[in-house]
Amino acid sequence: MIQFYYNLAPNPMKVALCLEEMGLPYELHPVDGRKGEQHAPAYLAINPNAKVPSIIDGEATVFDSNAILLYLAEKTGLYGAGPSLAARGEMLSWMMFVASGIGPYSGQSVHFRNVAPEPKDYAVNRYTFEAQRHWGILDARLASRRYVLGETYTVVDMAVWGWSRLLNVVLGAEGPAMFPNVQRHLAEISARPAAERALALKDRHAFKADMDEAAKLAMFPHLGKKVA
Repeated sequence: MIQFYYNLAPNPMKVALCLEEMGLPYELHPVDGRKGEQHAPAYLAINPNAKVPSIIDGEATVFDSNAILLYLAEKTGLYGAGPSLAARGEMLSWMMFVASGIGPYSGQSVHFRNVAPEPKDYAVNRYTFEAQRHWGILDARLASRRYVLGETYTVVDMAVWGWSRLLNVVLGAEGPAMFPNVQRHLAEISARPAAERALALKDRHAFKADMDEAAKLAMFPHLGKKVA
């Protein structure tokens, strides 16, 4: 059985969706970031980057949400690219677009809007601009396709769904309306039974809700340190 180390952030939730879509049995291991559990030695032995999610699948340990999605697609033969090299190239390109663009810029937009101390106008402008730019590319892509790769639902769509649920947090209340095709894509995936089961994980464990000073230092250790 797959051991799934998770919390309710965007990246673990895309893996939860994937596990549910594939019907793979898994055991949950909550990792509460606001309590600093990602820095515990036992977890660092699984994921030296101190991030969530991670999985252990028999002899295989996989961390980084996008790597996990690709691993599970290869393991099961489900929700991956078509058989051609061209199809695989397209899938990898868009998965890396999510991994290196959508996720990081969305995450930094959230951070600088809600956590970073003043002055932060430049950082908010930079990461809001880049988040909007990346989501705009994806919205244009989805204008002529049901899913990111065409008419077939894949792990790339699951990776997008992890973040598209939170566009109002990434870009403010006006964010979702800026990207109607992304919203259509989000609504279709969220209506899937697997997505409903993934979202129900919020009721399985009580994660710390307060973003107090201790939580900030646990999630953003640099706030308590100066780099020489």
